[in-house]
Amino acid sequence: MVTSPHALASEAGAAVLRDGGTAVDAAVATSAALSVLYPHMTGIGGDAFWLIHDAATKAVRYIDGGGRATSRGTIEAFTRRGLAEVPYKGPLPGTLTVPGAVASWSMAHAAYGRLPLKRCLQSAIGYARDGFPVTARLAHWHSAAVDDLSKSPEAAAIFLKDGAVLTNRDLARTLEAIASDGWYGFYDGEVARELVRYSDANDGFFTSDDLLAQSARWGEPIKGSYRDVTIYETPAPTQGFAVLKMLNLLEPFELHNKPFLGPDAVHLMVQAKQLAYHDRDRHLADPRFADVPMDRLISKAYADERRSLMDHDRALPWDRIPSYGSLSGDTVYIAVVDGAGNAVSLIHSVYGIFGAAVVAGRSGVVLQNRSAYFSLDPKSPNRVEPGKTPLHTLIASLAFRNDTLWAAVGCMGADGQPQIHMQVYSAMIDHGLDIQQALDMPRFLSGRFGLLEPRDTLHIEARFPRETIAELERRGHLLDRWGDWDETAGHANGITVDAATGDRLGGADPRSDGAAVAC
Repeated sequence: MVTSPHALASEAGAAVLRDGGTAVDAAVATSAALSVLYPHMTGIGGDAFWLIHDAATKAVRYIDGGGRATSRGTIEAFTRRGLAEVPYKGPLPGTLTVPGAVASWSMAHAAYGRLPLKRCLQSAIGYARDGFPVTARLAHWHSAAVDDLSKSPEAAAIFLKDGAVLTNRDLARTLEAIASDGWYGFYDGEVARELVRYSDANDGFFTSDDLLAQSARWGEPIKGSYRDVTIYETPAPTQGFAVLKMLNLLEPFELHNKPFLGPDAVHLMVQAKQLAYHDRDRHLADPRFADVPMDRLISKAYADERRSLMDHDRALPWDRIPSYGSLSGDTVYIAVVDGAGNAVSLIHSVYGIFGAAVVAGRSGVVLQNRSAYFSLDPKSPNRVEPGKTPLHTLIASLAFRNDTLWAAVGCMGADGQPQIHMQVYSAMIDHGLDIQQALDMPRFLSGRFGLLEPRDTLHIEARFPRETIAELERRGHLLDRWGDWDETAGHANGITVDAATGDRLGGADPRSDGAAVAC
């Protein structure tokens, strides 16, 4: 089974499974297809992080596909340009970090792939070369990003054309180079030369040596427990620890004994999020450059200490638990389980809508703006430095019951991602919902979507019970009432596995264009 936020991408992955491919083969196929079909949310100019369950060894392995800052990526370089912060759009954030996704594809495929990479990229190449239908959602985001995209002639030529079919033949040629030569097809050769030419022409940061230095890295995932479930998350520099921290804070409150979608559960989840994000903003950075106290952050003992700050009766003001950042961000999540029981939980993104909103010359590649997360404060653990990966909101998860694979869950949504993990897992574990029900249920996100919004804002879909919304307001939550369904509440997807029968149940978020496809 494959699930992703676009039905055609899920089908591309399922077709690879039908041809005898592994979960990793299918994940690469789906990720590549989404890089064409969902350019506003992901692409080969972005980063990716993987959790891979090896059914034969029962191991969970982690791949860090985060792009690293270039050799020119220094605070002094921005000072010379008269910039006090990393820009959010344009060539500078786009070229400050090297895209990491393709390196992660190569690493995963080398270890677990069965079919040729050319087969895995076949659907993506076809959609880029021959075109695909523009969905209503994609058309909406084209319109929303017109001002940014129009500043990049290459991006405007691809995305601002009239028509119901979108093609990106330059991207098709880039994907063909990857299909032929793997890692070298992107980070060396003609594609790399075009990326560097574009960077040099636009006062960017890429050099040939920076591209050649980019590689993915194997690492250890982090894990925790919530009731009878063991949950694996991606470690630093991603914010996966926040999910485990929130669940540790919530477990003693016995949410399974509280009304589903009731005010107590939402109120406590919001405060758990505040505490976890305070720790995130204080500590999270690239662990190769900063001391990230991960063992303590995900320990139940530390949660016991911090829980005393939670207030059962009133909303907790942000000023008491400092937190920074924005909810705004775009990503795709892919879950795959193959016939042998191997599983992939993969998160892949260009960060903001259309990333940096630039296309790197004739490569067809939309460059990400993930480097906008870097700080230019020399005292920050997340300050920009050559070779460093910025703080990443991207996270992916796998969950087990009795050491047996039970679920793969993930979503888009920047700061919203840990909150969505928390809500989906609580719905399934505490209230017995299946994966599709948990994705369908009304959702809330705490925090701000724009810099002018108060950090106390609680965005909430109107399908929550009227009594819950009224009680949250009475407790002092500053509510932003969404409609019944709001796409900014995130696209989530997941697969669960029945331990007794091995049956897969897949779910896709109705807020997306996605589908779960079985084969």
